[in-house]
Amino acid sequence: MGFLDAIAGMTGHQGDNAKVAGGLMQALDEHPGGLAGVMDSFKQNGMEQHLQNWSNGQQTTATPEQLQQGIGGTGLVERVAGKAGVSPQVAEMAMAVILPAVMAHFTQGGQAAPPQGGFGGIASQILGRFL
Repeated sequence: MGFLDAIAGMTGHQGDNAKVAGGLMQALDEHPGGLAGVMDSFKQNGMEQHLQNWSNGQQTTATPEQLQQGIGGTGLVERVAGKAGVSPQVAEMAMAVILPAVMAHFTQGGQAAPPQGGFGGIASQILGRFL
């Protein structure tokens, strides 16, 4: 099963989670340091073990509290919410499921390996499947 199929499975092929997945991919393209910057935030905020578990596929979801602790005051949830057209609360709940899957797919041994075309191209593919 490919990454886009996994995202489709977790989002139920529709709804806010699909929008948040697309918004997250777009926001990662614009986030300082991209996915590596998000990973650095998790490490600096005492969430390195969770990050390692997600990167290795050992833990498949996070709680909204873990997400908030990991990203700290980066504004990522708010940017994702804005791009997805949902409230920050909806974005946070969806990101708790989607971000660990993104980490598992795009990191290798805790090192970010973003797609060649950037996350924006992935966002277009994701949204194309649901809208």
